[in-house]
Amino acid sequence: MSTAASVDTLSYWIDSESLPRFPKLARDERVDVVIVGGGITGLTAAYLLTRAGRTVAVLERDRCARIDTGHTTAHVTMVTDMRLSELVKSFGREHAQAVWDAGLAAIAQIDEIGRRENIECGFAWVPNYLHAPRAEASKVDDVDFHEEASLAADLGFDATFVPEVPFMGTPGVRYDGQARFHPRMYLAGLVRAIQAAGGRIYEHSEVREFCDEPLSVKANDHTITCGDVLIATHAPLTGTTNVALAMLFQTKLALYSSYVVAGQVPSGRVPDALFSDTADPYHYLRVNPGHNHDVVIFGGEDYKTGQATDTNAGYSRLERELKELVPELKVTHHWSGQVIETHDGLPYLGRNKEHQYIATGFAGNGMTFGTLGAMIAVDGIVGQSNPWEELFDTGRTKVRHGVWNYITENKDYPYYLIRDRFAGAEGRTLRSLKRGEGKILELNGTRVAAYRDDTGKTLLHSPTCTHLGCEVAWNYAERTWDCPCHGSRFKPTGEVLAGPAESPLSEVEP
Repeated sequence: MSTAASVDTLSYWIDSESLPRFPKLARDERVDVVIVGGGITGLTAAYLLTRAGRTVAVLERDRCARIDTGHTTAHVTMVTDMRLSELVKSFGREHAQAVWDAGLAAIAQIDEIGRRENIECGFAWVPNYLHAPRAEASKVDDVDFHEEASLAADLGFDATFVPEVPFMGTPGVRYDGQARFHPRMYLAGLVRAIQAAGGRIYEHSEVREFCDEPLSVKANDHTITCGDVLIATHAPLTGTTNVALAMLFQTKLALYSSYVVAGQVPSGRVPDALFSDTADPYHYLRVNPGHNHDVVIFGGEDYKTGQATDTNAGYSRLERELKELVPELKVTHHWSGQVIETHDGLPYLGRNKEHQYIATGFAGNGMTFGTLGAMIAVDGIVGQSNPWEELFDTGRTKVRHGVWNYITENKDYPYYLIRDRFAGAEGRTLRSLKRGEGKILELNGTRVAAYRDDTGKTLLHSPTCTHLGCEVAWNYAERTWDCPCHGSRFKPTGEVLAGPAESPLSEVEP
């Protein structure tokens, strides 16, 4: 153990945003759902459940969004720690696509909630770069960036090989349609919405006892009886599960600590994007833009929790590497967070016993998998099917190749009505559009179905099918806009060619 002086480890997120305080549980209650844990998983679930008309009580042993969610770096991405090519080798193409689709759906959920509730949390869609390390690393994953980009694009994700990643100067892959936000600002908005909908939140209320008959939890010597329990505590509590089974489940989890340093730089000095390299352990970087300056957040130096001989050395190494990248950096914060790895690289999300749900094993994707865990649990509680519940099943032994037709069997899930909107446009300028050609383009932040006729005139329409809201695609052979969901077809000029759609594509102003 190091004898060096300790550093201040208040995270930037906690230092820059305060959440309301909530009372301790001080009486017996009855609700539909008890949620144990007030981080991103628990609060997202509480929000979704209150919108579904359920009564909810959140019990947090400390302060909401202060422990694991308060010590994240908030990379909001579908790109998993396990490479897409490795996912394909382990689980098959369909399952690998499902894993990344699930992450993309979680990002869309965060965006949707933020917009609906008008939460000012700095949410923005940004690219994510996976790149070779800048400096010589002791261990480097052998990654074929060309292969990773091609595979992702083939599975419908917006990915391109980049010979020289901006700011880093090494080869890599650019994945568009990822995001960043301020996690505590986001959750501050969530708790306001939860309270406004009648949800109850209690802090300093550690759950010490679970009971099966009737289903209930006890905290502060008071009991809350409920119909369902969601254990959203990062490392799951035993709950009402058999102790032996709970101990066996713990053997599938490995806990690691990760260091983070943050500092101020001039606005625009570092590109607004997510970065992670292929060193082992890997390093990751992002920016939190501000009015007068930006904050650069740089993490890595992961180690098995409790096994570091010098717990200050990781901060020193990260600070040195970050200052090599940005010499004018003014370091302001140091902190560490904990990540949980699983034996097969996928998180455990969903029901682990009748009327009990868990979410754990997020690895480096806490914001996306935490949100996804809430989505899967809520679907289970309200009796709605979820396309990813089997994939992340808490009792799985090995997800088998080809056990279900992923897209076909889940096409009615709301995510599939909007999937293509998050998969990336074919371009961002009309210059690439040839005569007689149509493309889905992103112009000034808006997706449009763009067509240039044989005279050179450009027609812009909404790409949203007027039947049930899927996004149309250009049919090169027929020169039509076709809906992949239910088969509607539209002329290049937007008029309906074939139903079930009855209304034309709406025009978009140039």
